[in-house]
Amino acid sequence: MRRLGDLEAEIMDRLWRWKRPATVREVVDDINKDRPLAYTTVMTVTNILYNKGWLLRGKQGRAWVYTPVRSREEYAAALMEDGLGTSEDRPVALTHFVQQLSPDEISALRKALRAAGRQEHA
Repeated sequence: MRRLGDLEAEIMDRLWRWKRPATVREVVDDINKDRPLAYTTVMTVTNILYNKGWLLRGKQGRAWVYTPVRSREEYAAALMEDGLGTSEDRPVALTHFVQQLSPDEISALRKALRAAGRQEHA
């Protein structure tokens, strides 16, 4: 999975945070609170995200509304999987990764592993 570009990530961040369909106008207006950006630029990048399969779109009146296909967490998990895929020794890469985790993250990882083990045995 290719990492999102800067503007792609800004757009997706808003859609993930809002947890609702949104128009390009809403996204542009929110981005413009921090920096000026043309409507057509955001519209183009949003359309690119749609064509890449990152967004669903539907009509709401005369405007298109966009919704993420994947959650932020699914995106992060896919990036981690890609990172592991670049290693010639996945167990060693996993060990290095786990050594960087906080105690709370290790606890969450243990919980996820237990849940995955239960699903495997079911």
